[in-house]
Amino acid sequence: MRRTMLILCMLAVAGAAWAANEAIPEMLDKYRAQGAGPFDAKRGEAMWHKKFPAPPDAKEGPKMRSCETCHGTDLTKPGKHYKTGKVIDPMAPSVNPERFSEAKKIRKWFRRNCKWVLGRKCTPQEKGDFLVYLKDL
Repeated sequence: MRRTMLILCMLAVAGAAWAANEAIPEMLDKYRAQGAGPFDAKRGEAMWHKKFPAPPDAKEGPKMRSCETCHGTDLTKPGKHYKTGKVIDPMAPSVNPERFSEAKKIRKWFRRNCKWVLGRKCTPQEKGDFLVYLKDL
């Protein structure tokens, strides 16, 4: 019985990791169709660490922002929302297989976070670079 439970748990984790791997290629194909590519993990990593000035109309928050502001520097660990202190699950799919499991959620978080950090929408190239950097963590 214990062995069966262990196997079922392993299959559940493997299934979640497989689901994460399904949404990323779908999104990368979408960005290629919009004229982006080839994607580069090093560009994605550099942009992750880069600090951007807060938009002029920002009423609150740090004057300089990066993805690290909330997600932290170790993406295998939880982050924390700068204002509310709410814990943010790790970005690394290796410890959080559900992170990139749904294209809808990927679109949602790019829309919110690009606007907050960069003060604008991310380009399809930037989104693809981010995803290839994050998927292998």
